[in-house]
Order: sequence, then structure tokens, then C-alpha cells
Amino acid sequence: MTLAERLRTALGADAVITDPAVTSSYERDMMPLAPNGSPLAVVLPSSTAQVQAVVRICAELGVPIVPRGAGSGLSGAANAIDGCVMLVTTRMREILEIDADNRLAVVQPGVVNLDFRDAVEKNGLFYPPDPSSYDWCTIGGNVSTNAGGLCCVKYGVTTDSVLGLEVVLADGEVLRTGRRTVKGVAGYDLTKLFIGSEGTLGVVTEITVALRPLPHAPGTTIAAFPTIEAAGNAVSRIVREGVVPSLMEIMDATSIKAAEEYLKTELGAGQGCAALLLCQSDAGGEAARHELEVIEQVCHAAGADLAYTTHDLAEGQMLLQARRVVLTALELYGTWLTDDVCVPRTRIAELLTGCERISQECGLRIAVVGHAGDGNMHPTIVYDASSDDEFARARKAFDDILEVGLGLGGTVTGEHGVGKIKKDWLEREIGPVGMRVHRAVKAALDPGNLFNPGSMF
Repeated sequence: MTLAERLRTALGADAVITDPAVTSSYERDMMPLAPNGSPLAVVLPSSTAQVQAVVRICAELGVPIVPRGAGSGLSGAANAIDGCVMLVTTRMREILEIDADNRLAVVQPGVVNLDFRDAVEKNGLFYPPDPSSYDWCTIGGNVSTNAGGLCCVKYGVTTDSVLGLEVVLADGEVLRTGRRTVKGVAGYDLTKLFIGSEGTLGVVTEITVALRPLPHAPGTTIAAFPTIEAAGNAVSRIVREGVVPSLMEIMDATSIKAAEEYLKTELGAGQGCAALLLCQSDAGGEAARHELEVIEQVCHAAGADLAYTTHDLAEGQMLLQARRVVLTALELYGTWLTDDVCVPRTRIAELLTGCERISQECGLRIAVVGHAGDGNMHPTIVYDASSDDEFARARKAFDDILEVGLGLGGTVTGEHGVGKIKKDWLEREIGPVGMRVHRAVKAALDPGNLFNPGSMF
């Protein structure tokens, strides 16, 4: 039997797609810079046993496998290579368990982040990771890239909420990592090894996550600054004060203008605003009021032209919407290409200034938004996709931003991953010894280079 015939026998005819007109829609994620090939087939398993069957068939025939979630990634990690099987986990969308007493849940990888958050909220619980694509990205994809989001400053990234995994290995066997207990140090931390591995070590088929009590409705503070340096100073001083808001985001002037035009509203930043800081506290009651009062005072002391606090939920959500719509708003000007670089919080202003310089040098619009609370910035380059020249300039600007980030003591990816676009940058960042260890781990778990070859390194 052919590969497709064997896959259909194992999974059923409706779970195997070979029509190029359909498989082409699974070839790439949201990163336009990353290369992609054409798969032999796309498979949509609905159980761990079916994933095992796919892996064993492909291993026997020497066919590479590229695991994929919803395709919301921004690094090319889920992009096809020629002749591969795309293993898409979106049909594995069951919430298997919500244990309110132990504050944990068990889910399949195809569960959409927002759907899961809504489900646990009905039990008075909270799942913190909230990537910008939270309304359509999947938990499995979040695990694959160790995704973050707007709440990282207080609650951390995906790995901080994962207790354990079920993973199908290259030989088709099932590995269970981690535990359901609050503590546990038995053996190596294999859970964290697989989180962020971008599908290069195995296929995640089940995820056990820790949940938190549902936080209070947040209060919101917005502050407008006449200079980027003043905004950066405010961030440093807020951290130094020991205040830990549930959200602390920054927007530069280009992002503010785009959001205002898209939403057809004014954010109250006024003319000459170089940066906007948006903070929230979900501590509730007097604790939240105290946190936001401190933040407002710090912003004024740092030189803010305006600092305004609201405890009205609807008004706070409206202000936060301006941050969330920036990428969509930038489509008013052309195609966007978003970068992902994380620097020490004290160097945020220098990164933004560097992006301004790069924008002038490349002659393209660059908007910067980011998670000021952890230094993870997303400079976004806007270009004309029909122009080869503008695309080339955008590609150079993308790399120039990474160069600035590394020079400031940062990392080339805070949450989007390495994928197929930052392999050279990974080697520059972690060095030859780090690369040797990475390759040794890969060879030990995937000796045939079956899983997602060409991603990360």
C-alpha cells in the first residue's frame, strides 16, 4: 500500500488529505519570511492512538512529520517541508478533565486557548497564558512555542502553567512527563524540555495544566509620555517599587496612531505623545487601588504628560482593545512583519530608539508594541508585499532589530520561537557548546530526524 492508503486505513478516509488544492492551505503559518514546502499528505488524528499510528507508519517509510496546531505561529515552525506529512492536531479538542479541588485540568492539544479559558472560568478558575491570537490559537501550539501573552508580567509564560505532558516519541511509544502534584522533583524535568521544542522532539497529545483562582475584574491605568526615554524610565521605576501589575504594555507613537485610526477613536494621548503605557491590576479592592495609585504616581514622576486610572471594567477593556488591535490596524498601511525580541526591562527605551533609527534607514514604517513588564517587544515592519525591494528592506530591518536586541543583552525570541527564520540567530545567541547539547538531545530522542527537520537548527 502507498503511504496515503496506509494512513487512511489507520485514521479513516476523512482524516487524510492529499489534494494539493487543500493541503496547500496547511503549508505555512503567519510568518511571511519563513520558507515552506509542499506536504505529501495532511493528517488530522483525533486520538493519541491515531497519532501513534501516523508516527509508526512514517518512521517505517522514512517520511518526516511536521506537527501543526491552528497555524497562528510567527516563526515558520509549523511550515511544511517537501514530502512531509503534516500532522494537524485541531481535531484533538477535548477538555478531558477540570479538577476544581486540585486546580488543574487535562486537555488535548487542539483545544482553543479562549475556549479553554471560558470553560475553566465557569468553575471559578483562571488559565493565565493569553497570546495575542488567544481567540484561535491552540493549547498544543502554545506548548510547542512556549507562548506568552499580555499577562506574563504577573503569571509567566506557558511553561509556568504546565504540570505534565503526554508525548508520542519517534518510535511511536507514549511518554508521560511531569505530575499532578504541586511539587515534584523525581528525575529530569522532561516537561520543560518538550515545552518550546517546536515539535522537534515528539508530538504532544495531552497537556495537564495548573489553574489559578479567578482574579478580580482589573482596574486600568494609562499614561502618555513625551519621550520614549521617559516611558522606559517609568517601567524601570515601577519594577523597582515592587509593584507587580497583571499587565503592563507599551505602545509607541506609530502604534498609537494606527490603533486610533482603526478604532476611529482617540486614546487621549494628545499631540506629541511618544509612548503610551497601559497597566492593569487584578488584585481587587484596596490592593488594586494601591497598585495603580503607585503606578500613576511613578508615571507622573517619570515625566508623563497624562496618567489616568479607571476601575470601570468596560472602559478598561476599551483601552486594552487599542493594544490588542495594533497588528490588525497596521494592515491599513500595508503588509506587516512582526519581530519578537526580549531585552532587560531597563533597556526597553534603547530598543525602541534603535527601531526608530532602523525605520529611518530602511524607509519603512516600524511600529513597536510589547510587554513592558518583561521586556518582550514586538517591533512590526510594514511594507508593500508587491514590491520585491520593500520586502528585501523589511527582511533586513527584521535582522537589524535582532542585532540591536542582542547588543542590549537580550534574546532573539521571547515567545514566538526560533522556527525556520532564526536558526542562525539561535547559534549566535547560545554558542557552539549550546548547539552541541541541542543536537545531542535531538539525536537521542529523534535519531532518524523524523520530527520537524529544519526547524530550530
